[in-house]
Amino acid sequence: MTTPAFDMSRPEFWESAAVETELRRVYDICNSCRRCLPLCPSFKVMFDRLDVEAVDGDAEKLPAADVKEVVDLCYQCKLCFNHCPYTPPHRWAVDFPRLMLRARASQARRAGVSLQDRMLGNTALVGKLGSLGAPLSNWLNELGVHRAFMQWIVGIHRKRKLPRFHRPTFSSWFSSRPKTAVVRGAKKIALFATCSVEYNAPAIGRAAVAVLERNGVDVTLPAQGCCGMPYLDGGAVDECRRLVRDNVRTLAAAVREGREIVSPGPTCSYMLKQEYPWLDGSDDARLVATHTRDLFEYLAQLHAAGALDTSFSQPVGAVTYHVPCHLRAQNIGTRSADVLRTIPGAKVDVVERCSAVDGTWGFKTQYFELSMKVAQPLFDAVRAAAAPTVATDCPLAALQIAQGTGAEPRHPIQVLARAYGLEDA
Repeated sequence: MTTPAFDMSRPEFWESAAVETELRRVYDICNSCRRCLPLCPSFKVMFDRLDVEAVDGDAEKLPAADVKEVVDLCYQCKLCFNHCPYTPPHRWAVDFPRLMLRARASQARRAGVSLQDRMLGNTALVGKLGSLGAPLSNWLNELGVHRAFMQWIVGIHRKRKLPRFHRPTFSSWFSSRPKTAVVRGAKKIALFATCSVEYNAPAIGRAAVAVLERNGVDVTLPAQGCCGMPYLDGGAVDECRRLVRDNVRTLAAAVREGREIVSPGPTCSYMLKQEYPWLDGSDDARLVATHTRDLFEYLAQLHAAGALDTSFSQPVGAVTYHVPCHLRAQNIGTRSADVLRTIPGAKVDVVERCSAVDGTWGFKTQYFELSMKVAQPLFDAVRAAAAPTVATDCPLAALQIAQGTGAEPRHPIQVLARAYGLEDA
């Protein structure tokens, strides 16, 4: 059930005065707790501002600029929600990450969505243009003059490592490949591929399909768009909800066909599970949420049921596995590491450090340097492990790790496909 503070049908959800009142109420609760201080810059800045003599811990005395700074520094890792002892149904009903989204949505409704957030939020447009223009688009993204132009116009930091575009896209490959015969009684899933797989890393999608089919799973790819999180990051709620409605319609139809929805992207699986019922509010959105699984959550379920093929033919050795924040926020454990450990001889070390690039935040000129600073413990852990294989489920975390360490992380599904000896893994 949506609490009144996050009911978008109520006029006060959008009113700046009501939003500021709720922000100060929650900041006061956070100030008396401080459990989340180590998590992200939002909390450090909040407590620093509250501790100055003029404020003396009274959230009502915080200057409006300080209240907003805390909102701007939140990059929606979602970890504070699991740390917080006061989340609903507690009577204080604290949902810090959703409150940050509400504040951004209210600001965007009042002042408009910035060009920076519109461009970073429209992953489908950027992805389509980039893929159509590949490899020229990738060459341009390496040119200093083009990067300076992008920083000036769109606000993407000129030093930020960018994802590469691929042609053909994953969906083009999927629709043109030879049809796989469906075994009677086979397990059935609908793949929510993610924008990253569609435009930037189709090899991850191909590996996912190969592994799932190796395990007797019938895979379909229903019509789908971006999950909506990039728009949500910038407060563009109306644009986000349009994407959500379209996805809910096709994904709910797949569920009614007897399919589970499986996604290789932690942010997308989190969105479908946790945010779709809030953003859409329909029975279909709730149906989608309850039938969505992260890819390795699904594979771990197969293993628990004795249905995972463990006849691996290739060793993988030592793997440093970074567990993304949006998987930790789902409270499903380290399923990717668990499944990789079923490979004989695999040694999987788990790193639980935030990559601090979440969504669009770490791409922005104003936060790039801070993003790299916050991610330093992750870089140090990857370097210290010195494993030949680095893996993470999150494509943006992979980008950040590559930028900070020089390693080239792979998705765990590619590691698993390689262990099977499957092609193109």
